[in-house]
Amino acid sequence: MKLRVLGCSGGIGGNLRTTSFLLDHDVLIDAGTGVNELSLTELSVIDHIFVTHSHLDHICSIPFMVDSVGFMRDRPLTIYATADTLQILQQHMFNWKIWPDFSEIPNSQQPIMRYQEIALGETVMLNGRRITALPANHVVPAVGYHLDSGTSSLVFTGDTTSNPALWPIVNRIENLRYLIIETAFSNSERELAVLSKHMCPSMLAAELKLFKRSAEVFITHLKPGEIELTMSEIEQAVGALSPKMLLNNHEFEF
Repeated sequence: MKLRVLGCSGGIGGNLRTTSFLLDHDVLIDAGTGVNELSLTELSVIDHIFVTHSHLDHICSIPFMVDSVGFMRDRPLTIYATADTLQILQQHMFNWKIWPDFSEIPNSQQPIMRYQEIALGETVMLNGRRITALPANHVVPAVGYHLDSGTSSLVFTGDTTSNPALWPIVNRIENLRYLIIETAFSNSERELAVLSKHMCPSMLAAELKLFKRSAEVFITHLKPGEIELTMSEIEQAVGALSPKMLLNNHEFEF
């Protein structure tokens, strides 16, 4: 399995793009503004999108993508998410008011896009690849994902604050090679991190004390304007784990 980082920022501006990862050539994990980096041909061969939650920075490219390449495809694009997230997408985005309902275009029997519920803890098998929904703790219903090739694996926490339910699951993953975890705010904005259910470096440090694996740790969802400060605070707080800042076009093979 190969995971390419299309976007990993908590905002936009300059070269910053919001969360999206391309798994091999046919799967997206979230679909923020990073998806815009893909060519029309690359977009047309994506068959599956796994959504962590319904916030705009993680879903904003889905409507444009479906509209741009839907009629180039011979089968529906499948959107995987929890029941709560699918309901939000149906009610507030693909509702004919914000955007057409592509689950009914050209008709409900042969749609361009289809929804597939994934429950917490459920694993979807795609050509030998295992994708499992993990618990997250955010202001809207949310999950992270465990991506497992069978040889090694990667965990993406999605947007989350302190999340004690996650670590017993992660610590049982014997082939874990990479952990991608969010830290959106600097320590000076801890109150905002708590309110918005994100993390700051001091909160990250408390979480990683519960992490018992030796996987490489990467930090995602840093807010523009605070990137250097937040990474400096992370290094001071959890330097023993040598966390690295996630970057656009970073590729993980596992």
